[in-house]
Amino acid sequence: QLWLTFAPVADKTASYFHISLEMVNWLSIVYLLISIPFGLVATWILDSVGLRCAVILSAWLNMTGSIIRMFSVLKFLSLGSQNYWYLFTGQCLCALAQPLIIFSPTKLAALWFPDHQRATANMIASMSNPLGILIANVLSPALLPEGKHIPLMLGVYAVPAVIACALATVGIHEKVPPMPPSASATNSTSQPFVVGLKMLLRNKPYIILAVCFGGGIGMFTCFSALLEQILCEKGYSNEFAGLNGALFTVCGFLGAFLLGLYVDRTKKFIESTKICFCLSALASIVFAVVSSPLH
Repeated sequence: QLWLTFAPVADKTASYFHISLEMVNWLSIVYLLISIPFGLVATWILDSVGLRCAVILSAWLNMTGSIIRMFSVLKFLSLGSQNYWYLFTGQCLCALAQPLIIFSPTKLAALWFPDHQRATANMIASMSNPLGILIANVLSPALLPEGKHIPLMLGVYAVPAVIACALATVGIHEKVPPMPPSASATNSTSQPFVVGLKMLLRNKPYIILAVCFGGGIGMFTCFSALLEQILCEKGYSNEFAGLNGALFTVCGFLGAFLLGLYVDRTKKFIESTKICFCLSALASIVFAVVSSPLH
């Protein structure tokens, strides 16, 4: 997961590039800023151009961004103070790729799976993003015992991006399956993009759900991006912070897997959502109390 490459090792990254921790944080925050406007573009691409084009475009943007990031550590380029901006530009390109691939699971499940398998298929595909976060939390501290190993870390992260781009370009041939898996996949009732967007903005339950899930994603992102700085300030190591971030993701992965199976069988989406939000709020309160200066 390229967006969290530097978050678990923010202190060493800041020291290597001679920048502040705020500038290191921007390497992660830029993903959130870009995903807001480009998320609408990604949705239009998925609806109008198709799943195949979206996945391939995402793979190419991700690969290009990871290669540009490598320019920041190439000594023969003698970039000096400009090396950070190559790093930032690479992160921006990778950020453009993220909405395309994150929004793909629902489209993939709707087009390629029958009705009774869609929630599980969507859950498995969606969890690839937290899985990448888990890997980044463990891998970055392991690859970077010292700041001088940053070129190695960027090279290791670039390899899977290049492989994924090659696999997507060569391996994906169709945007829809030859044989539709269900009647709903054959007879799509989705509205045109602009019409559908207007309908959503007038739908009060959808707005409430979007705000709630947006808050949940915001909390998850803050924990993932800033956990190292929160814990290291209290004397913990990068490795310990990374393991905590990984544990945070593993528990979410396990919960999502079990919940996906449960709602697939019971269809109790509303009840499950309410319980999950209550547990998340409780966990956040506990974390805030435990992390307070009094403790």
